[in-house]
Amino acid sequence: MKNFLRVYGAPIAIVVLGLVVAFMFMAPAPPKRIVIAGGGAGGAYAATADAYAKTLGGFDVAVEVLETAGSVDNLARVKSGQADVGIVQTGLASDLGQDGVRSLGAAFYEPLWVFHRRDIRVEGLRDVEGRRVAIGPEGSGVRVLATLLLTEAGAAPESYTAVPLAGQAAAAALQAGEIDIAIVVSGPTAPWLPGLAGDPDINLLSMREAHALARRHPYLDEVMLYRGVLDLEAILPREDVMLIAPAAQIVVREDLHPAIQSLLIEAALAAHGGGSLLSDPGHFPASQLSDIAISDEASRYYENGPSFLRRVFPYSVANFLERAWVLAIPLVTLMIPLIRAAPPLYRWRIRRKIYVWYNDLRDLEAAGRAATSAEDRMEVRAKLADLQEETGKVEVPVSYTDDLYRLRAHIRFVAELVDRSSAQERHARI
Repeated sequence: MKNFLRVYGAPIAIVVLGLVVAFMFMAPAPPKRIVIAGGGAGGAYAATADAYAKTLGGFDVAVEVLETAGSVDNLARVKSGQADVGIVQTGLASDLGQDGVRSLGAAFYEPLWVFHRRDIRVEGLRDVEGRRVAIGPEGSGVRVLATLLLTEAGAAPESYTAVPLAGQAAAAALQAGEIDIAIVVSGPTAPWLPGLAGDPDINLLSMREAHALARRHPYLDEVMLYRGVLDLEAILPREDVMLIAPAAQIVVREDLHPAIQSLLIEAALAAHGGGSLLSDPGHFPASQLSDIAISDEASRYYENGPSFLRRVFPYSVANFLERAWVLAIPLVTLMIPLIRAAPPLYRWRIRRKIYVWYNDLRDLEAAGRAATSAEDRMEVRAKLADLQEETGKVEVPVSYTDDLYRLRAHIRFVAELVDRSSAQERHARI
């Protein structure tokens, strides 16, 4: 170990220093806490946000779910930075913009349901004229979508009475006769849907223009509500019903860490990948239907799935390696020449030390030859003894032992040379 450190200690120190410097420039770690704008309490968005929060909690990412007014509010909060993630109905970006946000894809269908009282003839969207119509409160996603589709169908906003009700409130008002038509956007599992669909005084409009609407608006899709899918025992609905459906999409700040984006897609897969009453297994999450640009990370995920490291290692380890791998090339580039240079450098250090002693030895030999008195020769002899003792304490690898012993022999040779000079001087005096 001592010899190893002598050879590779300096390269190791340089590499460690390089790692420290590299870590300073490494991509930042993903946040440990995010905020999701989830919608009204008890709604599908809030339930979805809670499901995502549970999944992310398993990866030590704390999630705060905000109660909001719905899609429009959610998108506004993400754009303003009040939330990192929002569940947003597709179709809003054209009015509200998408600056500063990206989509991770659509998560589930949210059909547009058009319920009307049976005693009112409604065969299409234009038949809302002159009626009291619940189209959601101002600022809600359903109001934006309903207003757009009604206007396209030829029903101008002033041709009907818009009532700011949605969901359960709109269903109750319709059953009470307070409104004539309820246009709502909701998932098929809403608790009030079976009661409304089973009410003999209420009809559900089958959207014959669904295919045309899906072609006109890429964020809409035509979905079939099959006979009995809401309640098989009561056979609700009584017949297959064609619906037009936007989707709930996952919208994030465009600078949200890619690792968190991947976790959110995994959470969406866990929550929606098994299919629903309106979609087949594996249909969601999907990059289709989103009207906000898909993030780079989401595009990569949909094309290739989880990264190789994510499939092999736990989330935290994979994330660290994914951030650190970009440092591998410069570090390897640094390590290879250092490792190759270490043995020659070590040999040079050892031999340099021996060569320095040879310089001292040469000076002592010259001093010994030039000495004219016994005192001078004794001083040189003492220095040679010190040099002999110093070299005797040195430890070198076996491969350099011959150089060290050769130095010691040469020291002994010079010492004998000085001793012979002293002996010759004594004989000359006799």
